Amino acid sequence: MKGLKKQRRIQIILLAFFALAISTALIGYAMKDGINFFRSPTQVFETPPGSGEVFRIGGLVEEGSLVRGQGETVTFRVTDTNQTVPVTFTGILPDLFAEGQGMVGTGSMQEGVFVATEILAKHDETYMPKEVIDALKEQGVYKDGAPES
Repeated sequence: MKGLKKQRRIQIILLAFFALAISTALIGYAMKDGINFFRSPTQVFETPPGSGEVFRIGGLVEEGSLVRGQGETVTFRVTDTNQTVPVTFTGILPDLFAEGQGMVGTGSMQEGVFVATEILAKHDETYMPKEVIDALKEQGVYKDGAPES
């Protein structure tokens, strides 16, 4: 009798372990498309993203690069002062989007151009996205709360 109870207990523990492993794998598989990694323009050049890979890019909108096209299409360049990536976006830009300001865009690279599906900009005069600040600090550009000109 004791051996049968012990064997049943081990079977239940193993079954629970496999059920947990399978559910963890399924959750990870379901979430893989929802994860967007952040990259600076320099990182985009150093390790180019895969074809169709959706990621976030951030930096400063390069001065003099903002061009408004037909309808809601806008092109500009985003920079971390080391590298520059051309960006195109069709849609309505945030009100505070401007040249020389921090931005983060979500999208993918197509023929050397970052095609953004979403653009986020600073929300007040002092805010800059953390990822952009980290990328600018890595380049040695961001000091004392403001990027150097």
